[in-house]
Amino acid sequence: MNYFVLASLFSLVLAGKSPRLKFVVHGPPRFHFMKPENYISMYHPEGSNTLYVGGQGTVYILSFTDRGVRDIQIPVESDETAKATCMAKAVPPKLECDNFITVIQKVNDTFVVCGTNAGSPKCWLLVNETVLTDAQGSGQIGSASDISPPYPSQKSISLTTDGGLYSALSSVGGHAGSIRRTFGSQKFLKTENIWLLNPQFAGAAVIPASLKYKEEIYFFFSEINKTARVDEEPYKARIGRICTVDEGGIKSLLADSWTTFLKARVMCGAGSSQQQYNNIRQAVVLVAQDKRAGVMYGLFSNAWGRTVICAYSIEDIDQAFSTSKLKGYSSPLIGSRPGTCVRRNATAGGHNDIKNLGVIRYHPEIEDVIRPIGVAPLDLPTDDQITHSVADIVLAVNDEHYSVLYLGTEQGKVLKVLHTSEEAFIIAQYSLFHNEGPVLNMAIDSQKGHLYVGTAMEVQRLPLADCSRYGDTCRECILSRDPYCGWDRSRRKCIATPPGYNISSGALIQNLDQSNASGCGEAAALKQRRTSPRNVLVQSNTTVYLPCPVRSFHASYRWEKDNCVKNYPCLFSGNSCVLGPAVDAPLKEGVFRCMATEDGFKVEVISYRLVYNAGPLGAASYASTLGSSFLLAAIALWLL
Repeated sequence: MNYFVLASLFSLVLAGKSPRLKFVVHGPPRFHFMKPENYISMYHPEGSNTLYVGGQGTVYILSFTDRGVRDIQIPVESDETAKATCMAKAVPPKLECDNFITVIQKVNDTFVVCGTNAGSPKCWLLVNETVLTDAQGSGQIGSASDISPPYPSQKSISLTTDGGLYSALSSVGGHAGSIRRTFGSQKFLKTENIWLLNPQFAGAAVIPASLKYKEEIYFFFSEINKTARVDEEPYKARIGRICTVDEGGIKSLLADSWTTFLKARVMCGAGSSQQQYNNIRQAVVLVAQDKRAGVMYGLFSNAWGRTVICAYSIEDIDQAFSTSKLKGYSSPLIGSRPGTCVRRNATAGGHNDIKNLGVIRYHPEIEDVIRPIGVAPLDLPTDDQITHSVADIVLAVNDEHYSVLYLGTEQGKVLKVLHTSEEAFIIAQYSLFHNEGPVLNMAIDSQKGHLYVGTAMEVQRLPLADCSRYGDTCRECILSRDPYCGWDRSRRKCIATPPGYNISSGALIQNLDQSNASGCGEAAALKQRRTSPRNVLVQSNTTVYLPCPVRSFHASYRWEKDNCVKNYPCLFSGNSCVLGPAVDAPLKEGVFRCMATEDGFKVEVISYRLVYNAGPLGAASYASTLGSSFLLAAIALWLL
């Protein structure tokens, strides 16, 4: 059997880039859309059980409980005139001639909802979570076309801070693309057209500061690269930065534009190789409150569509914006550095300030290039494209903070990844959805401990601390390397780390920096563990395949017979290590034990007693009555 040759190559270890564990999640809470929603926006208020989802002509208000989801659906139809005008055009596709809700944001106590309105964007205010009123009469909102794109395929980004709404629209067709302040009491500002070259926005984040007036917003986007090689995607990845205190320039220069806008080139490559990922498709930022320290995770693609994640230090980015030379500008800088976050004062408009405005106007790009932590992308699986990401900072049992990434994929799965200073460790893979399709959007609630994941067909909620899935032993709990979970010594249980946990108590065991469960002290017990063999009764001329469930994909699996008299390799089929006959290893009567080795310890997973010429005996006679092509599936369903 040729496939056993291949199987033996993989019998030693399944680790590498694979998730350590794989789970299929069937239970609630989940919400099914009545029709496919191919473009969805999300807004989740931190600490609540409510998720706002924008769809095609509908705002969904979803209230999650452990038992299910209660929904309110508010129809938001497009104007008939706008729809007729859209349908008469050659572009876009007629399917986009509807009202797709692209923005749901809460600014102070006001919910702002904006949609494409069939190519003529429009905004509403959500009142009492039931009624939408026209926002244009509120006096606090700018043009809807500066907040929502006219069509859902045009990417847009929005965020709120300190009572203001900031909007970034990607370039498409005749729309140049821009970064604007579009709602609130501060002056509405925009980028100059010459600052952005066909931008495609990927994300935005507020960078806090101990002094409020030094607060910044980073925008992540790609621009057209006119000098790209034939084998390169024609993009350059960028970080743009503005100060939230910015109130624009003077009447003669940058009156309605940002005076603090700067941008930098971002590189994401595979070490010293020429392979670069120049198109940034999504970005998330983790920062501690009132601190500049943190990390930015960027989702990049290359010319062949392969996706990778690169991580960047916020301190490095901040340093570059604060000290780098400005590209194309060689004269000395006088007074405050252009782009610095400063309060407007009585001296504003002086000679030096006017000169700095001119510098920003024509030289907004810095020379320094932003490069990733560790030079190369994170070491992640490559068999499924990443479509969306969110991240969380977790305070672990050792009083250190760790990053956890949740990566949605093209096949509708979610990868849970621990990122340490040394590596990216893939804790688990979750298969969540009945209808397989790409993950379109996600939202994370650190306060309540929930992850919300949406596809075109459904939205599901997943707990961040899903500790009971890891098993009922200390070793299984620790080897999961999940910073949300620890082994409770007294209760002998894998539990979520309680809020305000006292590190000096030593009540919990956890090891996140390496796969090592030595703190459990279970080695002797594990080596002595035995399972009760399950009888498999067959006729002598029957081909037998015995399945062993693969619990950890970072363990190595082997079969042993009669206390290690002979070792047999695995044939991997899905999530099973299968024992089958080989030319040099026929399956004779006896006890076969499936052994998994991880972290230096060998554990017996399952065992079978194979008995020939026993005649039919209920369920155990499957092997004598079914053809070999069906045997593996039959035994797997019966025994596992």
